[in-house]
Order: sequence, then C-alpha cells, then structure tokens
Amino acid sequence: MDFKEFSGIISEKFPLTTPLQMEQFAALEGLYNDWNSKINVISRKDMDGLYLHHVLHSLAIAAYMKAVRSPEDLSGEVLDLGTGGGFPGIPLAILYPEARFTLCDSVGKKTIVASEVAKAINLQNVEVVNARAESLGKTFDYVVSRAVTSLDNFYPWVKGRFTKRILYLKGGDVVEEIATLMGKNRMKKGQVGTFRIQDWVNDEYFEGKLVIDIAKK
Repeated sequence: MDFKEFSGIISEKFPLTTPLQMEQFAALEGLYNDWNSKINVISRKDMDGLYLHHVLHSLAIAAYMKAVRSPEDLSGEVLDLGTGGGFPGIPLAILYPEARFTLCDSVGKKTIVASEVAKAINLQNVEVVNARAESLGKTFDYVVSRAVTSLDNFYPWVKGRFTKRILYLKGGDVVEEIATLMGKNRMKKGQVGTFRIQDWVNDEYFEGKLVIDIAKK
C-alpha cells in the first residue's frame, strides 16, 4: 500500500481529516526510511508495508472508537506503552490533535526515533519518554498498545493507571488469553470486548487482527 492508496482510505473513513494531517501522514514514509537506516526499529523488509502494517493498523483503534464507542473519543491523556518507533501513538496523535499522548518505551534507541519523527512533523501533543511503565507517576485516561506481551502480563503494568479503557492491538486466537486475563483480575462479563479490524478495512493483512477493549472496572 502506497501513500495514495492510504490517503484514499483515510479520506473515506475519516472525512474530517485536514490537509495538515494528510501532510503529516505523508511525511512518515520518508522519516521512517531515514531513521530506519540509522536505527533499525522496523524490519527492513517491512518498510514497504509502512502505511498498511503500521500506520493504518494503528488507526484501527480510532476506527473502533468511531464505530463502537461513539460518541466517546480518544481525549485527555493517552499512554502508548511499548511504543517502539511510535506505533500506535504517532498516527493516533496526528488524528487526535486535542488529546495529549505520552509515548513510552524502555528501549532508548526506539524512543529516539519516535521523538525525532514527532518533532519533524511538529506534533505538539506528544511527549516521548524512555522508561518502564511502573516508573510513570501519573494516571491516564486511555492506554493504547500494540501486542507487546500477553494481556495478563500487560494488564498489571497499567492497572490503576487509567480511568477509562485500554485499547490493545493483537492478532490470533485470543479467547484463552482473554479468559486468563479476566479470571486473574476478577473482571466482569462485558468488561472486555473485541473488534475485528478486517470488518473496517477488508485486507488480508488484517485477517485475525483485533482491537481489544478493556474497560475500567
């Protein structure tokens, strides 16, 4: 998927996207190509799939909010934990300029890339921190992340640090994983939901990929 195809999807799915936001999305390819040549945060064979595999995948969280949680929207303070080179945080920060994003990763070289990309496209609503989740001394409205570990491992890192919901990108058979998460944390029926990304953009890449929504108790 090249930028032209990506921009067509964005114009259709998020018709309020501004020319400035489109310019920011367009700049990502060159920036990540440049930084990836210096600090390898995206596999080089995957760079051709930047807009499908990384940017559009990240925006599936926004699609879920629009389709299922409407009129609720990402707002306030958002933590992207395990952001790597800036996913899903940077695409979401472009789309939600009124929200404030903290992009956190324990690997310093990855936060360098995320920070420099955010600066290059003048994202005023992004702070990048090189830290572990347990060292963050604040509470967020939302936590977003992209499959950094199993759900039952991830949840304790952010339990008590969010007020609304976790939005987690993950693929594969997650039934047992969700059951383990709910059992260990005594979650109520309906507290965890899933959204099939392929129902939003019908591309084989998204087969089996989900947005998992974990609501605050």
